[in-house]
Amino acid sequence: MKESEVQSVIALLRHVARAEILTRFKKLAPEDVRTKAGPLDPVTVADEAAEAALKAGLNELFPGDDVIGEEAVSSGTARIERLSEPGRVWVLDPIDGTANFTAELPLFGVMAALVEEDEVLAGFIYDPFGDDCAVALKAQGSWLVATDGTRRRMRVAAPVPVSQMVGSMSWRFMQEPLRTHVLHRLNKLAAVTDYRCAAHQYRMLASGHCHVQMFRKLLPWDHAAGVLLHREAGGYAKHFDGSDYLPSETGGGLLLAPDEASWTALADALLR
Repeated sequence: MKESEVQSVIALLRHVARAEILTRFKKLAPEDVRTKAGPLDPVTVADEAAEAALKAGLNELFPGDDVIGEEAVSSGTARIERLSEPGRVWVLDPIDGTANFTAELPLFGVMAALVEEDEVLAGFIYDPFGDDCAVALKAQGSWLVATDGTRRRMRVAAPVPVSQMVGSMSWRFMQEPLRTHVLHRLNKLAAVTDYRCAAHQYRMLASGHCHVQMFRKLLPWDHAAGVLLHREAGGYAKHFDGSDYLPSETGGGLLLAPDEASWTALADALLR
């Protein structure tokens, strides 16, 4: 992507967050919130309005690209399989951390990724409260772009033994016997958290503020931007079986670590 295009995407994320998301924060009526797949999967009028605004903005910026969002797929008007087909596709998560948004917790983000034939070319994770954006471009690195446009390169944490690793683990969607197997082994790590927000968890990981993340459910709007951010910051990520991450694949789990040796040690400690 050209530098001007990167700046245009950041400006769009900022505008939509201010106009459609922050204006509704702590102002939702009961009828503004409903659930999709279950009680752990809420959606709000802010999600829907933000996705529509982001789609319109990206269609204007990149008229030759397709755009699919979490809410469009949920409603059946878009399909994840499009990501493995020819042509560029933008993948949107208008509010990543909707459960936090509805609980009036200021811990959520806006995520966008550019994918072409199951390869992530660019990733953006915008923080509406910090007003900064984590950006990754394939083979060009990851950096944090501040409000004034200044940049800071992002790097993953230095490798440490498993017993000293801290990170986030999401086991909500793990099925048995894997769920119990992993839970019984979390004491091998130094500390474990779950912020219910992949956007901020990926930003922490790529910035070197934690060592490890584990996810079971891999919807592309939650992970495409973050996996590229982590990889371009020097990190190593694979499915639980050691295969490569692909945006169109929603199963197989994902384990992320500072490097390959750390990943192997974590897989031995938690999965095997």
